[in-house]
Amino acid sequence: MKNVNRSMSAFDWLLLIVLSILWGGSFFFVGVAVKALPPFTLVLLRVGLAAIALNIILRVMGQKMPRDRQIWRDFVFLGLINNVIPFSLIVWGQTHIAGGLASILNATTPIFTLVVAHFLTSDEKLSGGRMAGIAIGFTGVAVIIGIESLGNLGANILAQLAVVGAALSYAFAGVFGRRFARLGVAPMVAATGQLTMSTILLTPIALAVEKSWALAMPALPVWVAVFALALASTAIAYIIYFRLLATAGATNLLLVTFLIPVSAIFLGALFLNEQLVLKDFSGMGLIGLGLVAIDGRLAAFFQRWICEKQAVKQPF
Repeated sequence: MKNVNRSMSAFDWLLLIVLSILWGGSFFFVGVAVKALPPFTLVLLRVGLAAIALNIILRVMGQKMPRDRQIWRDFVFLGLINNVIPFSLIVWGQTHIAGGLASILNATTPIFTLVVAHFLTSDEKLSGGRMAGIAIGFTGVAVIIGIESLGNLGANILAQLAVVGAALSYAFAGVFGRRFARLGVAPMVAATGQLTMSTILLTPIALAVEKSWALAMPALPVWVAVFALALASTAIAYIIYFRLLATAGATNLLLVTFLIPVSAIFLGALFLNEQLVLKDFSGMGLIGLGLVAIDGRLAAFFQRWICEKQAVKQPF
C-alpha cells in the first residue's frame, strides 16, 4: 500500500483539543490522589470505575459487547499496554517527580509513535515534515514547562524512565488499537472492553501487592479527584480516543500529548487565577507550528503553489 499520511478534519482537531483537556486534568487529579492512595490501587480505581460507568452506559444504549474470543484477547493486550503498564508507571513516577516534569516526558509519546507506526503500519510513514513538526512541538512543550524543570533531569532517574516507558507503551497501544476500527468495533465498545480487561488484570495485583482493603479511607477531596480521573479523564476520554484512532490514525491522535500542557496552562488561568506569561504564549505558538507541520496541509499547500508557479513559467 502506498504511503498515506493522514490529515485531520476540523472536527478531529476539536476532539483532539477536548481530549487534551481531559487528559491534561489527569496529571492534576493523580497529583491529588496519589498522596493518599498507592499506585496500583489508584490505577485500579481509575480503570474500574470507568469500566463500570461504560458498561452501564452500553446497557442503557442497548449495545452489546462482542463475543469473538480474538477481540477479547485484543482487549486484554490493549488493556495491558494502554492502561495497566502506562498508568502504573506514570502514577509511580509522580510519587517521585513533579507533574510538570512528568508531562514533558510524556510528550515524547508522538516521537515514539512516529517510529513505531513507520515500521508497523503501511499508511503512517516517517516524513521530513512530520519529523520537523515533532521536534518543533516538543520544543514548545519544553518552553511552556520551563527550562528549570529540565534541571531535575538525572535526579530520580528511575521515575523519569518510568514515565518515558509509559510514553513508549502508549505508542505501541496507539498502533495496535487501530485494528478495532477494521474489525467493526465501535469506539464505545472498544473503550469498555479494554477498561474492563484492565480492571480484571489489575485487581489481583492491587490486592496482593498493596492490600487495598486494609488502606485508610481517603478524604473527600481524594474521592473527588478519583471520580474525576475515572469518569472524565478515562471513560469519556477513551471514547474520544478510539473515535480519533479510527479517523485520524495513531500518530495524529497522540499529538494530544503536545496539547496537554497547553490545556493545563489554560485550566490554571481559568480556575486557579494563574497568570499566563510570555513563555506560555511562545510555547503554544511553537506547538501550533509543530502540529501544522505534522498535519501536512501547509506543506501540501506550498507544494501545490510551487508546482503552479513552475507550470506558469514553462514555455508553450
